[in-house]
Amino acid sequence: MEKEFYSNGKLLLSGEYAILDGALGLAVPTKFGQSLQVEDTDTGLLEWESKDENHQLWFQASFDLNDLTPIASSDMGTAHILKELLSEAKKQNPAFLASANGLKVTTSLGFPREWGLGTSSTLINNIAQWAEVDAYQLLWNAFGGSGYDIACAQHNGPILYQVKNGKVTVEEVGFHPSFKDDLLFVYLKQKQSSKEAIAAYRGKMFDKEALISNITRITGSMATAQNLSEFEALVGKHEIVLSKILGIPPIKSKLFPDYPGSIKSLGAWGGDFVLATGGAGAKDYFRFKGYSTLLSYKDMVL
Repeated sequence: MEKEFYSNGKLLLSGEYAILDGALGLAVPTKFGQSLQVEDTDTGLLEWESKDENHQLWFQASFDLNDLTPIASSDMGTAHILKELLSEAKKQNPAFLASANGLKVTTSLGFPREWGLGTSSTLINNIAQWAEVDAYQLLWNAFGGSGYDIACAQHNGPILYQVKNGKVTVEEVGFHPSFKDDLLFVYLKQKQSSKEAIAAYRGKMFDKEALISNITRITGSMATAQNLSEFEALVGKHEIVLSKILGIPPIKSKLFPDYPGSIKSLGAWGGDFVLATGGAGAKDYFRFKGYSTLLSYKDMVL
């Protein structure tokens, strides 16, 4: 019997870092995601293959079906992370994998891994669907994080996301701005480690309640912005608030000081994608600067 699961990728438009402490975040699922296919075999093993957006194999491993010990792998570090995830899923649902005589699992990405659109979160949500367990719990027990990426994996439109005292609130929101043709996603080619970025943020001393209040207010206004100039003003405020907390200059002043529109970091500051506002000439500007991966709002957002 064959089973297949799919999860959407993610982008956090507002609330990065502060969302970990309970601030409201505006997030969007992407048109790019990841699938997971499961086939029954009689090998007595759990055989795993991961394919990239070009259908090329980037990881493979085989595991003992009983205790999930990696037997062979192209990357033992990744194999042990996978073992941890599968073991956690089994802990939450002891029936998971219990009756299998052998399994072949194939995951297929719809985007380059370095883009940071949720290689891990889409995998976790797919495993959670397969194991019939809570995806948020699987994420928190195995890796930590806010969980907004899991919400994006499960929703097919923009959301407002908040987690307080372990309780998740997800609200689908009609964020389809009239100015979406003036929104551009630019890949900076600097893959960031979310784990390291979170650790650095956790090491800062600041007024947490003030940050949560500020970012929550800005997020709410961003989600209902009526025009581009209002949205750009909110982007500027968001960047300034977080810049002061992180002790890092906003990405616009650091890399694009002469850009006429607004630029906002998305996720871990300094890498992955940024959101730029601007008209027809925006793509030309970034191409001239050496950035070739440019996606419009309608090309990126589900």
